Amino acid sequence: MSTEEEFKMVIVVRNDLKMGKGKIAAQVAHASVNCAFSSKKSKPAKFSKWYDNGQRKVVLKVDSLEELYRLKSVADANGITNSVIADQGRTQIEAGSVTCLGLGPDSDSVLDKLICELKLL
Repeated sequence: MSTEEEFKMVIVVRNDLKMGKGKIAAQVAHASVNCAFSSKKSKPAKFSKWYDNGQRKVVLKVDSLEELYRLKSVADANGITNSVIADQGRTQIEAGSVTCLGLGPDSDSVLDKLICELKLL
């Protein structure tokens, strides 16, 4: 068993928008790709640890835009890579609607402090 810190990416989805499964999957993919590219450029060591160990992702939910932006604010204050995703409005929801927030990749210990009260989607 390894004692090395584990890394993950977390995507937090707005549950109040009542998006369909396909829409959620696309929005989560946008957040994941944005965070991965950003992390690879600005935090390559964290990106490599995450990437080389299976690119673990966890998808959680929040019930409001305010809750999502509260998480973003804490992530910003703690230097955690993050990406807010706003929809282009081509299908289910209004253009500009913020759908999800990607966080990381970062260590479990860093992200768990931020997301400990959230539930799986």
